[in-house]
Formats: sequence, structure tokens, C-alpha cells
Amino acid sequence: MEIERKFVADGVPEAIAQAAGRDLRQGYVAVDEQAEARVRADGDSHVLTIKGGHGLTRTEVELELDAGRFDALWALTEDRRVTKTRHRVDLADGLVAEVDVYSGALAGLVTAEVEFPDEAASAAFDPPAWLGREVTGDKRYANQRLAVDGRPA
Repeated sequence: MEIERKFVADGVPEAIAQAAGRDLRQGYVAVDEQAEARVRADGDSHVLTIKGGHGLTRTEVELELDAGRFDALWALTEDRRVTKTRHRVDLADGLVAEVDVYSGALAGLVTAEVEFPDEAASAAFDPPAWLGREVTGDKRYANQRLAVDGRPA
């Protein structure tokens, strides 16, 4: 299970403006209202992730893939892809914000996700202003929706 809150920033936060990040390619093999199956390339790492549910708490299972299997699955994701650069920003209480700066068709969009050890920690979290507007549970900002529908209006 993962417990996370998601935010949309007004622009690239100063904390990461000059920092190097990790370039990610992410494509969706299957998406429906209950679950998603995606593949992600992060450098030489390739992962298949299955997620179930929406909102604050979701089921998540990850499986490592070799490059050949990734390539075979990647071919199935055409028209359901996102590219982004991910930055990690340390927050109070040992928390980390994963800040994604999108490119391609989603250029200009900046989101951040903060994962929590439990729901109590999530409820107690006071987000710094630079994280922007909270969109936890807003399906329009889920990566699979961004990959399929593009940037929300």
C-alpha cells in the first residue's frame, strides 16, 4: 500500500531550478477505472507497476523488467506516455517530495507527490507553500490520465 498526497506547483520550485534530476519515461499498457499497468524506464532500470484504486491510499506492486521485456511492453503504450524529470526534495520530519517537471505535450506542468508512512502522518502534514494546490484524488492529475487525456484545462 502507498499513502501519498499530490500537489500542482505554479512553476518550477526554486529548490530544484538548477538541480539535476532523473529523466523518466513512463507508458501505460492498460488503464481502467479500477487499476493500471505501467512500464517505466529510469536510466538502466525498467519496472512494471500495477496500481489499484485512487486517492490517498492505493495498492501498488512493482516488478523489475529486463530491457527486452520493457521494450516489448513499451511498444504497447503508444499514445499513453509521459516524459518527465524527477527531483527529490527533503522536507520536515524525514519526508520527501518527488517533484516531476513534465516535458513533451505536458511541458510546463509541475507536480509533487509526498509519500507517508501512515494516514496519521498524512493528516498531520502541513505542506510548504511552494508545493502549490493539492490535487490528491483528482483523477485529472493522475499520471495515467495525463498520458491519455493530456494536461487538464
